[in-house]
Amino acid sequence: MTDVGVRPVKSAVHAIEVLEFLAARQDQPARMREIADATSIPRSSLYALLRTLTERGWVRRDATGTLYGVGLRALMAGMSYLDSDPALRMLKPWLEHLNGELGETVHVGRLDGSDIVYLATKESSQYLRVINRVGRRLPASTTSLGKALLAAQPIADLESHLEYELPRITAHTITDRAELEVDLQRVRDRGYAIDLEENTTGLKCFGFALRYTNPTVDAISCSVPLARLTPEREEMIIAVMAAAVAEIERQAPRLGALTEF
Repeated sequence: MTDVGVRPVKSAVHAIEVLEFLAARQDQPARMREIADATSIPRSSLYALLRTLTERGWVRRDATGTLYGVGLRALMAGMSYLDSDPALRMLKPWLEHLNGELGETVHVGRLDGSDIVYLATKESSQYLRVINRVGRRLPASTTSLGKALLAAQPIADLESHLEYELPRITAHTITDRAELEVDLQRVRDRGYAIDLEENTTGLKCFGFALRYTNPTVDAISCSVPLARLTPEREEMIIAVMAAAVAEIERQAPRLGALTEF
């Protein structure tokens, strides 16, 4: 709930803007000039802010003293969020179960504005390289997780979850709003979303919204390399995922997954 008449604390807003900008760059550190341009914080104020955040461990600086990235304290705060989330505690055993039964990579994601944030991932043992996506943000319109959740939103709220210009990740990404609306209607009709190389070339992903909160913000997905995906296997994956989603939604209220604080 927002307190009426209470103005935001400018220094706190600036600190959050810096941390969000650095977090969005993931493994790409930034120079002070880039941070200033992105946040519009005066450089005189930014230098002092970066120094304070670095001393407190929220921002780290490279050996040259010119490049900045997210610090260890930010990781600790993020892990605390993951550890304390009741829905995620319930879903982790399901990730293990689905990964074991399907032998493919499964993800849990949460809708945050126009992005999907990866909360948990269980990689396929068949991958030669393990990629940890936890904490990563991607445009919701480019992933099966995101499209499953976009389709679950009230039509009146959909625009608030879309970027002004739909971003392109691969040559297959949907960037036309009318085309996206048609695709989202298909999601509603069949009950799950498909990402066919729209986010990662060579992968087909199946995303299912988890309707245990209002509004619906969580989804689960399965990613499969096209090289080993047959029509029969696709049918089996969808059936297994749909059955798991039905059971998760049945169990959620009993397990207290709706508790927020």
